[in-house]
Amino acid sequence: MTSADVAREAGVSRATVSFVLNNTQHQKITDATRQRVLAAAQKLGYAPSAAARTLRYGRSDVVLGLLPDWPLGHATGRLVQELTLAFAKRNLTFVVHSGIRGARSLGEIWKALTPAAVLAFAPFSDSDATAMRAAGIEVIAALYDDKGIGADEGITNANAIGAAQARHLAASHRRLGYAYPDDERVAVFAGPRLEGVRKVCAELGLPAPDVRTVPLTPDAAADAVRSWRAADPPVTGICAFNDDVAMSVLAGLRRLGLEAPRDMAVVGVDNTPAAAVSSPPLTSVVQDLPGIAELYADSVRAALDSAEATGNQVQPHIRLEVRESA
Repeated sequence: MTSADVAREAGVSRATVSFVLNNTQHQKITDATRQRVLAAAQKLGYAPSAAARTLRYGRSDVVLGLLPDWPLGHATGRLVQELTLAFAKRNLTFVVHSGIRGARSLGEIWKALTPAAVLAFAPFSDSDATAMRAAGIEVIAALYDDKGIGADEGITNANAIGAAQARHLAASHRRLGYAYPDDERVAVFAGPRLEGVRKVCAELGLPAPDVRTVPLTPDAAADAVRSWRAADPPVTGICAFNDDVAMSVLAGLRRLGLEAPRDMAVVGVDNTPAAAVSSPPLTSVVQDLPGIAELYADSVRAALDSAEATGNQVQPHIRLEVRESA
């Protein structure tokens, strides 16, 4: 089937079929005509050729998402899903490539896919950015960057998560601890979250948080809990990097015959499914992942259309799902 077949079935011109199926902007096509073309295309099983569209416009409808070598946990998976949906609403296809060790190089990937845009989750080299722009690819700034961690810049989007944890615990606890992950790959997230806790402690006149690395094993977590309790004054509230680390702290408490929140309150991040059924159920920070995805998809679509983004600024719309652990 070709676009000519769709045009005959719908009783319109091939140009109209092209405008509708490619979602061409600024064309005066009535909704009734649009629906007739879409119905004809569906009836005939027709879809525009991706290869032909690439040849015509010099780029595909693909947005290449570059993931660093991160552990693909609950939050990352959710964000990828939300980005996929947000781009689909804008007639773009989101394709993710993981930078795990041994994977093909960035240069090989973008040359093979000819994406319309690249959305990087971490910084890439200036030479890569220059080469992609020279090839007509819109290069979108990194979603996460470890530059400036620890800078004196107040509470920002990057460290608002830790700030929310600290403010919640500071209502009842005068000494806070931070459960840092033992996976260096997630330092880009852990650093700003810890900085948010530090800033709130300073703001409220509390001692600096007692930072301990907490592996995901009960014995190692029990050692961290023992150290926090031996501090002077003792640490009674824990801001954990994420729910996995928070549940490790809970396991460490149980190993020592202690309980949360009676002996130590714990707050996680990401509100994973396991948080609600942990023992005790875990208080956790919830991020607005759909809103974040909409912001970046809007920015990419605007860049491709050489237009201004809508200006729908996504603030760190985070909230606490308060449960028994804190």
